[in-house]
Amino acid sequence: MSEFVSKDNPTQNAPAGFSFDNIHRNAMLEHFAKPNAQAGSSAAAGYLPKATKTGTTIVGIATKDGVVLGADTRSTGGSEVADKNCEKIHYLAPNIYCCGAGTAADTEKTTELISSQLELLRMNSGGGQSRVITACTMLKRMLYKYQGHVSAALVLGGCDVNGPHVYQIYPHGSTGKLPYTTMGSGSLAAMSVCELGWAEDMTEDEGVDLVQRAILAGIFNDAMSGSNVDICVIRKDGTVDMRRGALKPNEVQPLRDAINRSDKMTMRPGTTAVLKSEFTPARFGGLTIADVTVTDMET
Repeated sequence: MSEFVSKDNPTQNAPAGFSFDNIHRNAMLEHFAKPNAQAGSSAAAGYLPKATKTGTTIVGIATKDGVVLGADTRSTGGSEVADKNCEKIHYLAPNIYCCGAGTAADTEKTTELISSQLELLRMNSGGGQSRVITACTMLKRMLYKYQGHVSAALVLGGCDVNGPHVYQIYPHGSTGKLPYTTMGSGSLAAMSVCELGWAEDMTEDEGVDLVQRAILAGIFNDAMSGSNVDICVIRKDGTVDMRRGALKPNEVQPLRDAINRSDKMTMRPGTTAVLKSEFTPARFGGLTIADVTVTDMET
């Protein structure tokens, strides 16, 4: 409730204009940030609560014959692992793929939207091959329009008539064309491996090996990155090799198979008697297409 709404009259409408609902929160944060004057206090330097970040390690490398993209498969919701096998390498065009870090919904819907726009552009321009710089421009324009509120940090890779290309795209819309790049919370560990092992005119096998080692560095040194390693190889000849689960360093099935569980712990069907079973259909029926309202999405 706003401080301008009278407690005695809760039905009073808040005034139009700027909202001051967070003024008390901001005052509390400002108080915490000030150095504590009490001697011997552990909070003497000031304290600010830290925001919980999402985690990912994504890598892109341009090789002699194409582009190699890599990503881990852990999806986190706060401090919990939400998905152990999340797909972070997204399709944009037959010759262009994109790795996404940040909010999973933002990365998926952003790449789906740009993929649709690229396909429409190919249909309207004679069905030719999409340019990587075109995809980069579409992505950066959309992200800049939302001023960073769409949390999608992307590594764009693909091959066109001008050769292989790798771009890094930040959530605010800034971009950079690089021979190799990493993004996500595990990007520092992955970048250390890339800087040590990258060389010009790398072969495809060398690029795949380097990307795998970079992703593994993020998995084992970043708490928010984990599970498996996905690899996508895009070649100049137009072929694409998507390798889901190329490496599984945290495979738990052998550990589970090594556990000898007593057969007495298995509850067989019929152990608990079913006293009554009844099905009651819905009284008002289900939804029809007439009950659905379709609204246009802002693009």
